[in-house]
Amino acid sequence: MSASAVFVLDLKGKPLISRNYKGDVSMAEIDHFMPLLMQKEEEGALTPLLTHGKVHFLWIKHTNLYLVATTMKNANASLVYSFLYKVVEVFSEYFKELEEESIRDNFVVIYELLDELMDFGFPQTTDSKILQEYITQQGNKLETGKSHVPPTVTNAVSWRSEGIKYKKNEVFIDVIESVNLLVNSNGSVLLSEIVGTIKLKVFLSGMPELRLGLNDRMLFELTGLPGHKNKSVELEDVKFHQCVRLSRFENDRTISFIPPDGDFELMSYRLNTQVKPLIWIESVIEKFSHSRVEIMVKAKGQFKKQSVANSVEISVPVPSDADSPKFKTSVGSAKYVPEKNIVIWSIKSFPGGKEFLMRAHFGLPSVEKEEVEGRPPIAVRFEIPYFTVSGIQVRYMKIIEKSGYQALPWVRYITQSG
Repeated sequence: MSASAVFVLDLKGKPLISRNYKGDVSMAEIDHFMPLLMQKEEEGALTPLLTHGKVHFLWIKHTNLYLVATTMKNANASLVYSFLYKVVEVFSEYFKELEEESIRDNFVVIYELLDELMDFGFPQTTDSKILQEYITQQGNKLETGKSHVPPTVTNAVSWRSEGIKYKKNEVFIDVIESVNLLVNSNGSVLLSEIVGTIKLKVFLSGMPELRLGLNDRMLFELTGLPGHKNKSVELEDVKFHQCVRLSRFENDRTISFIPPDGDFELMSYRLNTQVKPLIWIESVIEKFSHSRVEIMVKAKGQFKKQSVANSVEISVPVPSDADSPKFKTSVGSAKYVPEKNIVIWSIKSFPGGKEFLMRAHFGLPSVEKEEVEGRPPIAVRFEIPYFTVSGIQVRYMKIIEKSGYQALPWVRYITQSG
Protein backbone atom coordinates (compact mmCIF):
# COMPACT_ATOMS: atom_id res chain seq x y z
CA MET A 1 0.00 0.00 0.00
CA SER A 2 1.09 3.57 -0.56
CA ALA A 3 0.02 7.13 0.42
CA SER A 4 -3.54 8.22 1.31
CA ALA A 5 -2.93 11.95 0.81
CA VAL A 6 -0.07 14.30 -0.05
CA PHE A 7 0.40 17.78 1.45
CA VAL A 8 2.75 20.67 0.72
CA LEU A 9 3.20 22.82 3.85
CA ASP A 10 5.02 26.07 4.58
CA LEU A 11 7.58 26.37 7.41
CA LYS A 12 4.79 27.11 9.95
CA GLY A 13 2.98 23.90 8.99
CA LYS A 14 0.16 25.65 7.11
CA PRO A 15 -1.07 23.59 4.11
CA LEU A 16 -0.42 25.38 0.81
CA ILE A 17 -1.85 22.65 -1.42
CA SER A 18 -2.96 19.06 -0.89
CA ARG A 19 -4.44 16.09 -2.74
CA ASN A 20 -6.59 13.41 -1.13
CA TYR A 21 -6.13 10.14 -3.05
CA LYS A 22 -8.00 7.56 -0.99
CA GLY A 23 -10.22 9.38 1.50
CA ASP A 24 -9.47 6.97 4.36
CA VAL A 25 -7.50 9.55 6.41
CA SER A 26 -9.14 12.79 7.56
CA MET A 27 -7.51 15.85 5.94
CA ALA A 28 -7.64 17.56 9.37
CA GLU A 29 -4.99 15.11 10.65
CA ILE A 30 -2.29 17.30 9.08
CA ASP A 31 -2.88 19.84 11.89
CA HIS A 32 -1.08 17.44 14.26
CA PHE A 33 2.05 17.22 12.07
CA MET A 34 3.87 20.47 12.94
CA PRO A 35 3.33 20.31 16.78
CA LEU A 36 4.54 16.69 16.66
CA LEU A 37 7.60 17.62 14.57
CA MET A 38 8.53 20.48 16.92
CA GLN A 39 8.09 18.28 20.00
CA LYS A 40 10.33 15.55 18.56
CA GLU A 41 12.89 18.18 17.51
CA GLU A 42 13.05 19.57 21.07
CA GLU A 43 13.49 16.02 22.45
CA GLY A 44 16.27 15.34 19.90
CA ALA A 45 14.29 12.35 18.63
CA LEU A 46 13.24 13.61 15.19
CA THR A 47 12.68 10.85 12.62
CA PRO A 48 11.54 10.90 8.96
CA LEU A 49 8.37 9.07 10.02
CA LEU A 50 6.09 10.54 12.70
CA THR A 51 2.96 8.88 14.13
CA HIS A 52 -0.14 10.42 15.71
CA GLY A 53 -2.70 7.85 16.84
CA LYS A 54 -3.21 5.54 13.87
CA VAL A 55 -1.95 8.04 11.26
CA HIS A 56 1.65 7.97 9.98
CA PHE A 57 3.29 11.09 8.52
CA LEU A 58 6.13 10.41 6.05
CA TRP A 59 7.85 13.74 5.36
CA ILE A 60 10.78 15.44 3.66
CA LYS A 61 11.93 19.08 3.78
CA HIS A 62 12.90 21.04 0.66
CA THR A 63 13.97 24.72 0.90
CA ASN A 64 11.13 26.41 2.84
CA LEU A 65 8.59 23.61 2.28
CA TYR A 66 7.55 20.35 3.92
CA LEU A 67 6.19 17.59 1.67
CA VAL A 68 4.11 15.18 3.75
CA ALA A 69 2.35 11.93 2.84
CA THR A 70 -0.21 10.44 5.25
CA THR A 71 -1.29 6.82 5.60
CA MET A 72 -3.00 4.53 8.11
CA LYS A 73 -1.77 1.33 6.50
CA ASN A 74 1.59 -0.45 6.69
CA ALA A 75 2.77 1.43 3.58
CA ASN A 76 5.93 0.77 1.59
CA ALA A 77 7.96 3.61 3.14
CA SER A 78 10.76 3.44 0.52
CA LEU A 79 8.19 3.85 -2.26
CA VAL A 80 6.57 6.86 -0.55
CA TYR A 81 9.91 8.64 0.05
CA SER A 82 11.04 7.93 -3.53
CA PHE A 83 7.72 9.42 -4.69
CA LEU A 84 8.11 12.58 -2.55
CA TYR A 85 11.63 13.19 -3.92
CA LYS A 86 10.27 12.58 -7.43
CA VAL A 87 7.57 15.21 -6.80
CA VAL A 88 10.32 17.69 -5.85
CA GLU A 89 12.22 16.79 -9.05
CA VAL A 90 9.15 17.20 -11.29
CA PHE A 91 8.07 20.50 -9.67
CA SER A 92 11.64 21.81 -9.99
CA GLU A 93 11.64 20.93 -13.71
CA TYR A 94 8.43 22.92 -14.13
CA PHE A 95 9.14 25.94 -11.90
CA LYS A 96 13.00 25.97 -11.80
CA GLU A 97 13.03 26.96 -8.09
CA LEU A 98 10.70 25.00 -5.82
CA GLU A 99 9.73 27.18 -2.87
CA GLU A 100 6.61 28.64 -1.23
CA GLU A 101 6.24 31.44 -3.81
CA SER A 102 6.41 29.05 -6.80
CA ILE A 103 3.68 26.87 -5.19
CA ARG A 104 1.41 29.91 -4.67
CA ASP A 105 1.97 31.08 -8.28
CA ASN A 106 1.17 27.71 -9.89
CA PHE A 107 -1.80 26.15 -8.06
CA VAL A 108 -3.60 25.03 -11.26
CA VAL A 109 -0.55 23.30 -12.78
CA ILE A 110 0.31 21.64 -9.43
CA TYR A 111 -3.21 20.22 -9.04
CA GLU A 112 -2.96 18.77 -12.56
CA LEU A 113 0.49 17.32 -11.79
CA LEU A 114 -0.66 15.76 -8.50
CA ASP A 115 -3.53 14.11 -10.39
CA GLU A 116 -1.13 12.54 -12.91
CA LEU A 117 1.75 11.70 -10.57
CA MET A 118 -0.35 9.45 -8.33
CA ASP A 119 -3.58 7.49 -8.68
CA PHE A 120 -5.43 6.03 -5.65
CA GLY A 121 -2.22 6.30 -3.63
CA PHE A 122 0.08 4.61 -6.14
CA PRO A 123 2.74 6.44 -8.22
CA GLN A 124 1.75 6.67 -11.87
CA THR A 125 3.43 8.88 -14.53
CA THR A 126 6.50 10.43 -12.87
CA ASP A 127 8.61 11.30 -15.91
CA SER A 128 8.67 15.10 -16.27
CA LYS A 129 9.44 14.95 -20.02
CA ILE A 130 6.26 12.95 -20.64
CA LEU A 131 4.18 15.12 -18.28
CA GLN A 132 5.33 18.26 -20.12
CA GLU A 133 3.76 16.90 -23.32
CA TYR A 134 0.24 17.42 -22.00
CA ILE A 135 0.47 19.53 -18.82
CA THR A 136 1.72 22.92 -19.96
CA GLN A 137 2.40 25.94 -17.78
CA GLN A 138 0.57 28.27 -20.17
CA GLY A 139 -2.75 26.72 -19.05
CA ASN A 140 -4.17 26.97 -22.56
CA LYS A 141 -7.86 26.08 -22.85
CA LEU A 142 -8.32 22.84 -24.72
CA GLU A 143 -10.63 22.95 -27.70
CA THR A 144 -13.38 20.36 -27.39
CA GLY A 145 -12.72 17.22 -29.35
CA LYS A 146 -9.00 17.96 -29.64
CA SER A 147 -7.87 16.82 -26.22
CA HIS A 148 -5.83 13.64 -26.33
CA VAL A 149 -3.61 11.69 -24.00
CA PRO A 150 -0.09 11.12 -25.36
CA PRO A 151 0.35 7.45 -26.27
CA THR A 152 3.40 7.33 -23.98
CA VAL A 153 1.12 7.42 -20.91
CA THR A 154 -0.62 4.19 -21.89
CA ASN A 155 2.41 2.76 -23.68
CA ALA A 156 4.59 -0.06 -22.29
CA VAL A 157 7.53 2.33 -22.75
CA SER A 158 6.05 5.27 -20.82
CA TRP A 159 9.39 7.14 -20.57
CA ARG A 160 9.88 7.62 -24.35
CA SER A 161 7.63 9.19 -26.99
CA GLU A 162 7.25 7.71 -30.44
CA GLY A 163 8.24 9.47 -33.66
CA ILE A 164 11.42 11.16 -32.35
CA LYS A 165 13.74 12.14 -35.22
CA TYR A 166 17.31 13.48 -35.33
CA LYS A 167 19.51 14.33 -38.31
CA LYS A 168 22.57 13.06 -36.43
CA ASN A 169 22.15 10.06 -34.11
CA GLU A 170 24.47 10.17 -31.11
CA VAL A 171 24.79 8.92 -27.52
CA PHE A 172 27.04 10.62 -24.96
CA ILE A 173 28.06 8.48 -21.98
CA ASP A 174 29.53 10.04 -18.81
CA VAL A 175 31.09 7.74 -16.22
CA ILE A 176 31.43 9.89 -13.07
CA GLU A 177 33.06 8.55 -9.90
CA SER A 178 33.08 10.36 -6.54
CA VAL A 179 35.74 9.34 -4.02
CA ASN A 180 34.75 9.54 -0.34
CA LEU A 181 37.86 9.31 1.81
CA LEU A 182 38.65 10.13 5.44
CA VAL A 183 42.22 9.98 6.75
CA ASN A 184 43.23 10.56 10.40
CA SER A 185 46.23 12.60 11.60
CA ASN A 186 48.44 9.48 11.60
CA GLY A 187 47.78 8.89 7.89
CA SER A 188 45.50 5.87 8.43
CA VAL A 189 42.48 5.61 6.10
CA LEU A 190 39.27 5.53 8.21
CA LEU A 191 36.72 5.58 5.39
CA SER A 192 37.17 4.69 1.75
CA GLU A 193 34.45 4.23 -0.86
CA ILE A 194 33.72 5.05 -4.49
CA VAL A 195 30.23 6.13 -5.55
CA GLY A 196 29.76 6.00 -9.31
CA THR A 197 27.06 7.07 -11.76
CA ILE A 198 26.66 6.48 -15.49
CA LYS A 199 24.78 9.33 -17.15
CA LEU A 200 23.55 9.36 -20.74
CA LYS A 201 22.59 12.12 -23.16
CA VAL A 202 20.59 10.45 -25.93
CA PHE A 203 19.91 11.94 -29.37
CA LEU A 204 18.50 8.93 -31.21
CA SER A 205 15.61 8.61 -33.68
CA GLY A 206 12.79 6.12 -33.37
CA MET A 207 12.57 3.48 -30.63
CA PRO A 208 16.13 2.13 -30.33
CA GLU A 209 17.28 -0.64 -28.03
CA LEU A 210 20.66 -0.06 -26.40
CA ARG A 211 23.01 -2.62 -24.88
CA LEU A 212 25.80 -1.43 -22.63
CA GLY A 213 28.76 -3.65 -21.75
CA LEU A 214 31.01 -2.92 -18.75
CA ASN A 215 34.07 -4.74 -17.42
CA ASP A 216 31.84 -6.29 -14.74
CA ARG A 217 33.55 -9.15 -12.87
CA MET A 218 30.39 -11.27 -12.62
CA LEU A 219 29.85 -10.94 -16.39
CA PHE A 220 33.43 -12.10 -17.04
CA GLU A 221 32.94 -15.08 -14.71
CA LEU A 222 29.63 -16.03 -16.34
CA THR A 223 31.01 -15.88 -19.88
CA GLY A 224 34.46 -17.28 -19.00
CA LEU A 225 36.31 -14.37 -20.59
CA PRO A 226 40.09 -14.47 -19.96
CA GLY A 227 41.97 -12.01 -17.75
CA HIS A 228 38.90 -11.03 -15.78
CA LYS A 229 40.67 -10.75 -12.42
CA ASN A 230 42.97 -7.88 -13.34
CA LYS A 231 40.78 -5.67 -15.49
CA SER A 232 37.29 -6.32 -14.09
CA VAL A 233 35.38 -4.45 -11.39
CA GLU A 234 32.99 -5.89 -8.80
CA LEU A 235 30.01 -3.53 -8.59
CA GLU A 236 27.93 -3.27 -5.40
CA ASP A 237 24.58 -1.59 -4.60
CA VAL A 238 23.73 -1.21 -8.29
CA LYS A 239 20.62 0.92 -8.96
CA PHE A 240 19.10 1.30 -12.44
CA HIS A 241 16.75 3.70 -14.21
CA GLN A 242 13.28 2.18 -14.77
CA CYS A 243 14.07 1.67 -18.49
CA VAL A 244 16.61 -1.14 -17.78
CA ARG A 245 15.37 -4.72 -18.18
CA LEU A 246 16.23 -6.11 -14.73
CA SER A 247 15.43 -9.75 -15.56
CA ARG A 248 17.96 -9.64 -18.42
CA PHE A 249 20.61 -8.12 -16.14
CA GLU A 250 20.02 -10.78 -13.46
CA ASN A 251 20.26 -13.59 -16.02
CA ASP A 252 23.34 -12.61 -18.04
CA ARG A 253 24.48 -9.20 -16.63
CA THR A 254 23.53 -7.45 -19.89
CA ILE A 255 22.36 -3.85 -19.43
CA SER A 256 19.61 -3.68 -22.06
CA PHE A 257 17.17 -0.76 -22.34
CA ILE A 258 15.08 1.58 -24.51
CA PRO A 259 16.35 4.99 -23.35
CA PRO A 260 14.38 8.16 -22.57
CA ASP A 261 15.13 11.07 -24.89
CA GLY A 262 17.77 13.57 -23.68
CA ASP A 263 19.57 13.48 -20.30
CA PHE A 264 19.05 10.81 -17.67
CA GLU A 265 20.97 8.75 -15.11
CA LEU A 266 21.17 5.17 -16.31
CA MET A 267 22.68 3.62 -13.20
CA SER A 268 24.58 4.20 -9.98
CA TYR A 269 26.90 1.87 -8.07
CA ARG A 270 29.17 1.76 -5.04
CA LEU A 271 32.54 0.12 -4.38
CA ASN A 272 33.91 -0.46 -0.88
CA THR A 273 37.56 -0.60 -1.87
CA GLN A 274 40.70 0.77 -0.26
CA VAL A 275 41.70 3.75 -2.36
CA LYS A 276 44.87 5.68 -1.71
CA PRO A 277 44.16 9.43 -1.40
CA LEU A 278 44.51 10.95 -4.88
CA ILE A 279 45.72 14.24 -3.37
CA TRP A 280 47.72 13.57 -0.21
CA ILE A 281 47.69 16.38 2.36
CA GLU A 282 50.19 16.97 5.16
CA SER A 283 49.85 19.93 7.55
CA VAL A 284 51.86 21.45 10.38
CA ILE A 285 50.25 24.01 12.72
CA GLU A 286 52.44 26.06 15.07
CA LYS A 287 51.13 28.47 17.73
CA PHE A 288 53.49 31.09 19.15
CA SER A 289 52.71 32.32 22.71
CA HIS A 290 49.09 33.24 21.91
CA SER A 291 50.22 35.97 19.49
CA ARG A 292 50.25 34.23 16.11
CA VAL A 293 49.68 30.90 14.39
CA GLU A 294 51.50 29.54 11.33
CA ILE A 295 50.04 26.83 9.11
CA MET A 296 52.04 24.91 6.53
CA VAL A 297 50.13 22.65 4.11
CA LYS A 298 51.77 20.32 1.61
CA ALA A 299 49.69 18.76 -1.20
CA LYS A 300 50.94 15.91 -3.38
CA GLY A 301 49.21 14.39 -6.42
CA GLN A 302 49.19 10.59 -6.02
CA PHE A 303 47.68 9.78 -9.41
CA LYS A 304 49.20 9.08 -12.84
CA LYS A 305 51.58 11.72 -14.19
CA GLN A 306 49.68 11.97 -17.47
CA SER A 307 46.46 12.94 -15.58
CA VAL A 308 45.66 16.43 -14.29
CA ALA A 309 43.29 17.41 -11.49
CA ASN A 310 41.25 20.52 -12.28
CA SER A 311 39.62 23.12 -10.00
CA VAL A 312 41.36 21.87 -6.86
CA GLU A 313 40.18 23.52 -3.64
CA ILE A 314 41.86 22.69 -0.32
CA SER A 315 39.89 24.01 2.69
CA VAL A 316 42.07 24.41 5.79
CA PRO A 317 40.28 25.17 9.11
CA VAL A 318 41.77 28.01 11.23
CA PRO A 319 41.03 29.22 14.81
CA SER A 320 37.82 31.28 15.02
CA ASP A 321 39.64 34.20 16.69
CA ALA A 322 42.40 34.44 14.03
CA ASP A 323 42.97 37.70 12.15
CA SER A 324 45.49 39.57 9.90
CA PRO A 325 45.99 36.74 7.37
CA LYS A 326 49.14 36.50 5.20
CA PHE A 327 49.66 33.78 2.58
CA LYS A 328 52.47 32.37 0.49
CA THR A 329 51.78 29.65 -2.10
CA SER A 330 54.06 27.82 -4.52
CA VAL A 331 51.12 27.59 -6.95
CA GLY A 332 47.55 28.92 -7.09
CA SER A 333 46.03 31.41 -4.65
CA ALA A 334 44.78 31.37 -1.05
CA LYS A 335 41.96 33.37 0.52
CA TYR A 336 40.59 33.63 4.05
CA VAL A 337 36.83 33.01 4.55
CA PRO A 338 36.20 34.34 8.08
CA GLU A 339 32.49 33.39 8.24
CA LYS A 340 33.46 29.72 7.82
CA ASN A 341 36.80 29.93 9.71
CA ILE A 342 38.69 28.40 6.79
CA VAL A 343 41.42 29.20 4.28
CA ILE A 344 40.66 28.06 0.72
CA TRP A 345 43.72 27.24 -1.35
CA SER A 346 42.69 27.14 -5.03
CA ILE A 347 44.77 25.43 -7.71
CA LYS A 348 43.45 25.57 -11.28
CA SER A 349 45.56 22.68 -12.60
CA PHE A 350 47.29 20.03 -10.45
CA PRO A 351 49.39 17.49 -12.46
CA GLY A 352 49.89 13.97 -11.08
CA GLY A 353 53.11 13.35 -9.14
CA LYS A 354 53.62 17.06 -8.35
CA GLU A 355 54.00 18.57 -4.88
CA PHE A 356 52.94 22.08 -3.80
CA LEU A 357 53.20 24.16 -0.61
CA MET A 358 51.04 26.79 1.06
CA ARG A 359 52.03 28.81 4.14
CA ALA A 360 49.53 30.89 6.12
CA HIS A 361 50.27 33.31 8.95
CA PHE A 362 47.54 34.61 11.31
CA GLY A 363 47.54 36.92 14.30
CA LEU A 364 45.81 35.73 17.50
CA PRO A 365 44.32 37.80 20.35
CA SER A 366 46.56 38.01 23.44
CA VAL A 367 43.81 36.59 25.67
CA GLU A 368 43.47 32.85 25.15
CA LYS A 369 39.99 31.42 24.78
CA GLU A 370 39.02 29.16 27.67
CA GLU A 371 37.35 26.38 25.71
CA VAL A 372 39.47 24.08 23.57
CA GLU A 373 38.34 24.14 19.96
CA GLY A 374 37.93 20.91 18.06
CA ARG A 375 39.86 20.64 14.81
CA PRO A 376 37.71 19.89 11.77
CA PRO A 377 39.43 17.93 8.99
CA ILE A 378 41.05 19.52 5.95
CA ALA A 379 38.69 19.05 2.98
CA VAL A 380 39.81 18.61 -0.64
CA ARG A 381 37.68 19.18 -3.75
CA PHE A 382 38.89 18.23 -7.24
CA GLU A 383 37.98 16.78 -10.63
CA ILE A 384 40.17 14.53 -12.77
CA PRO A 385 38.95 14.03 -16.37
CA TYR A 386 39.66 10.91 -18.50
CA PHE A 387 40.28 8.81 -15.37
CA THR A 388 38.37 6.42 -13.08
CA VAL A 389 39.68 5.19 -9.74
CA SER A 390 37.85 1.86 -9.86
CA GLY A 391 39.04 1.07 -13.40
CA ILE A 392 35.47 0.67 -14.70
CA GLN A 393 35.29 0.76 -18.50
CA VAL A 394 32.59 0.87 -21.14
CA ARG A 395 33.51 -2.14 -23.30
CA TYR A 396 30.80 -1.60 -25.89
CA MET A 397 27.53 0.21 -26.64
CA LYS A 398 25.30 -1.49 -29.21
CA ILE A 399 22.45 0.53 -30.74
CA ILE A 400 19.72 -1.51 -32.45
CA GLU A 401 16.89 0.23 -34.31
CA LYS A 402 14.60 -1.25 -36.98
CA SER A 403 15.50 1.42 -39.57
CA GLY A 404 19.16 0.32 -39.20
CA TYR A 405 20.78 3.78 -38.95
CA GLN A 406 24.38 4.26 -37.83
CA ALA A 407 24.84 5.99 -34.46
CA LEU A 408 27.95 7.25 -32.67
CA PRO A 409 28.50 6.55 -28.95
CA TRP A 410 30.90 8.92 -27.11
CA VAL A 411 32.38 8.04 -23.70
CA ARG A 412 33.88 10.40 -21.09
CA TYR A 413 35.37 9.42 -17.71
CA ILE A 414 35.53 11.80 -14.69
CA THR A 415 36.74 11.29 -11.11
CA GLN A 416 35.83 13.87 -8.49
CA SER A 417 35.92 14.40 -4.74
CA GLY A 418 32.92 13.02 -2.83
